[in-house]
Amino acid sequence: MRIGTFVLAAQFPGQGPGEALHRAVRSAEAAEESGLDSVWLAEHHFVPYGVCPSATTLAALLLGRTRRIRVGTAVSVLPNHHPVALGEQAALLHLTSGGRFSLGVGRGGPWVDLEVFGGGLDAYENGFPEALELLLDWLRESRVAGRGERFGFREVAVVPRADELLDGAAEATGTSGPEVIVACTSPKSVRLAAGRALPMLLGMHCGDEEKAEMVALWRTAAREAGHPPEVVEGAAHVSAGVAQIADGPGDATETLVKTMPGWLRQGLDAHVTVDARHRVMRDPVAYTELLCALHPVGPPKLAADRLAATAERTGITRFALLVEGSGDLAATEENVRRLGADVLPLLT
Repeated sequence: MRIGTFVLAAQFPGQGPGEALHRAVRSAEAAEESGLDSVWLAEHHFVPYGVCPSATTLAALLLGRTRRIRVGTAVSVLPNHHPVALGEQAALLHLTSGGRFSLGVGRGGPWVDLEVFGGGLDAYENGFPEALELLLDWLRESRVAGRGERFGFREVAVVPRADELLDGAAEATGTSGPEVIVACTSPKSVRLAAGRALPMLLGMHCGDEEKAEMVALWRTAAREAGHPPEVVEGAAHVSAGVAQIADGPGDATETLVKTMPGWLRQGLDAHVTVDARHRVMRDPVAYTELLCALHPVGPPKLAADRLAATAERTGITRFALLVEGSGDLAATEENVRRLGADVLPLLT
């Protein structure tokens, strides 16, 4: 079981972005100190839901401040990035960290980001497969040309090559290039990831049954694409969730129900669509209660049991858990510490 944290850099009501980012950095450092496996960094633009606009930049900082823990993006929003620029950043972080970087990518949403960064709605609705293919070419080949509808350019050399990790580091990580993982929210994105044998990141709004169905679909599609059984069965998918540890049976839930709805209401309401399409927002209190019911929120034994049950039902043994739901720095650090000290030993 590989337990990591999911860092949104959430700006709670009454806080500034600097406070949210400081808590994000400290929670990541605490994750390494507590023996956790990984830190996954979200990327958002123009909203207090999460105030990290560049997951790769924050990953670079955290890779420099840590020595053991894996740091990944969850996710870099591909329609807002040129795939070659993102590939160069990923290769740089992979090589300079000794193979500790994972690149998570996703399609994002139909937000005003598409207007600001110039990708446009088509990049969101139709352009993700082309962008993903170009990104993968950049991470795997020595020379790459853009031959798609959106990205067209002459063949150029890939510098630095992502597969030029020093031999000892390559052997230790089991890979010569950075791990690429795809956020999947629909059968279409599941099939896209499976066709390339890329593991999935599955959202914290999904329950075990839905995640199990997506894993089953991924395996079927991967087999149909001709990937060998060991690749299909060994795919290291990641399940996102929420974790809050407390001794009393209702204390953890009470903490999150008091704090998260205000953040969710403020953060989600700030999203603006690029085309004025109608949005249906989740009720913040009901959504918080749903997350508390689905994920390791409660005493250590309950938290461990829920993680083990998810692993058994879905086959997923990697977790990215939101730990900053209290909105408080000291409480977040203590939450991370308890994940490592009180929950992780129950899973080994």
